[in-house]
Amino acid sequence: MRQNHDSSGTSGAPRGGRVLTLAAVTSTALALVLALLVAPPDAVQGQAQRWMYLHVPAAWSAYVCFAVVLVASLPMALRGAVRPLAVARAAAEAGVVLTTLTLATGSVWGAQTWGTWWVWDARVTTTVAMGLVYVALLAALALATGPGGRRAAGLVGVLGFALVPVVHLSVVWWRTLHQPPTLLAPGAGAPIAPAMAWALGASVVACMLLTAVVVLARTRRYALLTSADPTKDATPDATTDADKAADRLRVAP
Repeated sequence: MRQNHDSSGTSGAPRGGRVLTLAAVTSTALALVLALLVAPPDAVQGQAQRWMYLHVPAAWSAYVCFAVVLVASLPMALRGAVRPLAVARAAAEAGVVLTTLTLATGSVWGAQTWGTWWVWDARVTTTVAMGLVYVALLAALALATGPGGRRAAGLVGVLGFALVPVVHLSVVWWRTLHQPPTLLAPGAGAPIAPAMAWALGASVVACMLLTAVVVLARTRRYALLTSADPTKDATPDATTDADKAADRLRVAP
């Protein structure tokens, strides 16, 4: 019975993964058509504005990844749990890659719009700081071999999320080259043409679906590696029932 349960569970995961991958590919194709062919060029920035359809989705997807890290880090920080580590590690990896992509596309977009590749304003500085915090988290997760290490890594994952709203609201709180938020503004956002809004929405959905495909695949890989590692809980405070029974047998007369 146990064998049948395990085989059915593993067969469901690839099937769900194929559906998610198909949705990601389809939405990406739709986003490319809308962003490159349907949406008009910006009246001020011209064709350079099309970088928005990659820059903004990458940033928002990074936010979502770091939110997933936050949720996965809570049981690690509180109990030193093992199972959320795979999720936290996979989501943090994706978030760091997406943050790097955000900075790279923003640099190219800025060069075409502002005439400069890089300016250490509040948005760029806080984004770099956020990325470095999650790089540090990845190092902590890689070294977390016992409950104490997992608690420390989980604490970094929980506290690190505080930078996400700081990054997003940096253009509201401080004077920067970046424009205020267009859609996720605390008040009324800047106007955006309907075709641009549809293209941006499709791009965000496509980027998040692609991110989900990668995160789920990496999570499964890390979960398999963790389950195959017999030393993952070989710590003084992780005594098993078998060890306790063996100790009782040794002291029995």
